[in-house]
Amino acid sequence: MAVETKSDTLVAELWSAQEHKGGSEELGVEGPVSKDSDLPLLSQEFPEGGLAAWSTAFGAFLILFCTWGYVTSFGVYQDFYAEHYLTNVSSTAISFIGSINAFLGTSVSLVAGSLYDRGYFYHLVIAGSLLQSFSLFMLSLAKPNQFYQVFLTQGLGSGIAVGLLYIPSLAIVSHYFRRKRTLVMAFVTLGSSLGAIIHPIMLNNLLNGRLGFANGVRASAGLLSALLLIACLCMRPRLNPPTTPVNYIVAAKKCLRDIPFFFAALGAFLFQIGFYYPYFFLQLDSTQHGISISSYSVGSSIIQLVILSASSSVGRLSAGYIAGYTGVLELTVISASSCGLIILGTIGLSSLASVVIIGVLYGYFSGVYTAIVGPLMATLTHDPSELGGWMGIGFFIGGTPISGALLTSNYIWWRPALFSGVSRLRLPLLYPHTL
Repeated sequence: MAVETKSDTLVAELWSAQEHKGGSEELGVEGPVSKDSDLPLLSQEFPEGGLAAWSTAFGAFLILFCTWGYVTSFGVYQDFYAEHYLTNVSSTAISFIGSINAFLGTSVSLVAGSLYDRGYFYHLVIAGSLLQSFSLFMLSLAKPNQFYQVFLTQGLGSGIAVGLLYIPSLAIVSHYFRRKRTLVMAFVTLGSSLGAIIHPIMLNNLLNGRLGFANGVRASAGLLSALLLIACLCMRPRLNPPTTPVNYIVAAKKCLRDIPFFFAALGAFLFQIGFYYPYFFLQLDSTQHGISISSYSVGSSIIQLVILSASSSVGRLSAGYIAGYTGVLELTVISASSCGLIILGTIGLSSLASVVIIGVLYGYFSGVYTAIVGPLMATLTHDPSELGGWMGIGFFIGGTPISGALLTSNYIWWRPALFSGVSRLRLPLLYPHTL
């Protein structure tokens, strides 16, 4: 009884100290938690390091390397399909494959987040890894000018796999880190930028080299399969799922009625619908305007993708440090608004210098936003047992093929640029409501 009284006194003192510090964030608690909760009460119960924590973060890093790093490398496939493999369809139709892949990568996360909160972490990562590997190996069997075969494997199959892996790989990091969460998530999301640098160079040499499409895709699929296996072996959840399953109808109503989270989710939606416009269309835009980097042996599309991805890596690395000075919300607004202005700048694309400048600036600020939006969603989630579901709702829709539809076969470039840019510029009006 004496021990229980002492523990109660300690908790009371810490909560009192927390109130003087301005809220539960200092203690690493997202909202009111009872003493009987199975979830951590105090920030001291977050390991903030150790072998299990860092191996889990490394596994999540590999997951993003093999999923979103591959998704953002679609520009290589776009050029190859348009020039050699799917010559019977338009570039706009080909871009629909990459857009659907990205769309499913975020929309399927709503289901994946709910299953994650119910304790199906291993089921999700194993199923997603197997589906990603299977989809890419089946892509290698797709025949030339058979659009539906490429669409089913790379668009649908791989997109669903990315959606199954995305939220669990981000949410699992929150089991181990509270104080360092922003910095560690910045490291984890760096995996997608590193993948977007390595995959385009590798795919360009494989697809256009002596191996050809079929064997080149199989080699790429083999590498991803090995890395996903390592990721599955590295990651492990620390907290048990709640003994009483979360009612997600109630949870969905609760998070949508939560004003700060609602506006943050709406802002994430507006950002995501135009996120891949530069990644998928910058090369085509520059080609249509007579801007070429053909003197480089690796090809102009590879140069531009590497510029975007390398700048994104720098942005993701620096985001965790900058957020410590500016605050997560403030940095989110700055990075999103900057991306909107840069996309509007593509309307005036006229020279090689403008292509490089847009690539560097957009890559950097989009990398900052990508690294910071995950911690923002986690911070706004009041109950850690519902973290996967809330993050799934927050990232529900993204990568929609609206830009390709607005472009049309007549290549009217100002339409998708205006749509993608203005959607970002609305974010400063939304994020202040999350305060």
